[in-house]
Amino acid sequence: MSLLFSGLFAGFLLGVLVLELSLRDYGAAVYTQVRQVELDSLDTLASVTLIPALVSTLIVVVFTMRARGNDRWLVLAAFALLVVVFATTLAVNLPINGDQADWSVQTPPSDWASVRDHWQVAHAIRTVAAVLAFGSLVGATIARTAQRRTGIAGAIRPVAEVR
Repeated sequence: MSLLFSGLFAGFLLGVLVLELSLRDYGAAVYTQVRQVELDSLDTLASVTLIPALVSTLIVVVFTMRARGNDRWLVLAAFALLVVVFATTLAVNLPINGDQADWSVQTPPSDWASVRDHWQVAHAIRTVAAVLAFGSLVGATIARTAQRRTGIAGAIRPVAEVR
């Protein structure tokens, strides 16, 4: 679940990043209109992917720390990165989203470009953190799989040698 939801969330953020970077070539009215369309449902999509990613990764952290596997630091790093995403979202992106929802397409605020830039920098930070979190979970999964294979192979060899 952790791998699934963190991957979906990272992919979602990458898609928004591409859209946002594409919008940089357009004026205030186009940017404002597209942002208001984004705000219609994308915040909900972010919530239904980020919250399960955080919760399921925390559960994996608890079990991994108890098991003391080699992958525990990767899982812990993934969780810490998801916390960075969550904190950045709460501190920067959501307040700006709330303000932008009330902007007029015909008369955006005069500082719209600086607000856009601030939102996009925070979004880039959380996108990088989310992609790194997903990568850490992939790495932890690979490490755990390799540990299991080595453990099984190690357990089988002595039995085979006895024969």
